[in-house]
Amino acid sequence: MKLNELALFGGDPVRKTPFFPWPRVVDGQKEQLIDTLINDSWGIGSESIKLLEENFAMFHDAKNCIAVNTGTNALWVALKAAGVSSGDEVIIPPYTFIATVTAVLMAHATPVFVDIDENTFNIDPNLIESAITERTKVIIPVHIGGNPADMESIISIADKHNIKIIEDAAQAHGAEWDGKKVGALHKGGIFSFQSSKNMSAGEGGAIISNDNDFMDACFAYYNCGRHRDGDWYEHHIIGGNHRMSAMAASLLLPQFQTIEHDMRTRDKNRQKLDQVLSEMGLEVTHRYKNVTRESNHLYLLRYKAENFNNISRESFFNAMRAEGVYTYAGYKPLYREDIFQGKGNDFPWLKKINYSNISCPVTEQIADYQSIWLTQNHLLGDESDINDIINAFEKVTMTLKNHPEKFDN
Repeated sequence: MKLNELALFGGDPVRKTPFFPWPRVVDGQKEQLIDTLINDSWGIGSESIKLLEENFAMFHDAKNCIAVNTGTNALWVALKAAGVSSGDEVIIPPYTFIATVTAVLMAHATPVFVDIDENTFNIDPNLIESAITERTKVIIPVHIGGNPADMESIISIADKHNIKIIEDAAQAHGAEWDGKKVGALHKGGIFSFQSSKNMSAGEGGAIISNDNDFMDACFAYYNCGRHRDGDWYEHHIIGGNHRMSAMAASLLLPQFQTIEHDMRTRDKNRQKLDQVLSEMGLEVTHRYKNVTRESNHLYLLRYKAENFNNISRESFFNAMRAEGVYTYAGYKPLYREDIFQGKGNDFPWLKKINYSNISCPVTEQIADYQSIWLTQNHLLGDESDINDIINAFEKVTMTLKNHPEKFDN
């Protein structure tokens, strides 16, 4: 491609049309919805929900699945079923969506932040053991962007200290660790079907596990405190109504026919981007040796200003967006949220912790200066679409390198 003036400075943009729309309607969804509407229960007792749970458990190499109304509530249910209660601590990375810490707080527990690995953006297993105390009940590894965390190391640590692992696999549909799908590699795991996810119902979630007792406890917490074999108006614990609707299940069922094709497409396009973009001075995130497949929910890169005449990442974002390819920074460290800065009164047990003194330097470096995000729908296009992405990156990075005087940094 002949490089011309950046669109940011009046040139023609590389891309003038939107990328692959998401969520999208897939074959069979309309028919499934109509069939559920006419012939099925819309909630409790729905065959569509039952079929979704069976199929999702099978797809993720698990014995059991419960369909839940959101990924956030799925995580809360899983934490409570794992025995988390007032006074307990839960280890999480600070580089994740707010829902991970929200669920911990909803369970009346204290989040303990452990920094991330700069090469994967996942929790650094080398730092976990020093964060464990007698109150640690659960570790939540987040498979960020669909790239599995180092589960071999984390499971070894958890088993040594008799701690449960709840995998936050909200972004990791179909991702694999050592040839096995993530989510049920220890006590259990959760997924999200929110609008941006690789399988989407607009909203929704799931819990999977191979532990029957754990799933019985999940059933009670997500279904108003009921036991599976108890009477309808018999409530043994304080649970919530976190059940999925049959309409959401109907939107998801046909996606079992498309997800493998989508994953192959993302895999192929990811491989091409990795090869080309790494030659431009951008750093591609790594995967651990036991990761046999990523879901590529996010395409994550590291921007190092020193490779681009110390021009800021924000200048890079502005130039990329002008070219028609939307890249952005993503998460900020969770401990900077207002609730941890003494601005909320709903969680009094946090008052004794001075979160302003907490620093996770790798997370801060990644979040403040280096992370580049590209959403998964960009990886679902054809060769022309991927070439547009490459051409936009090339156009911007070459200008950053060769004409830094154009940028007011």
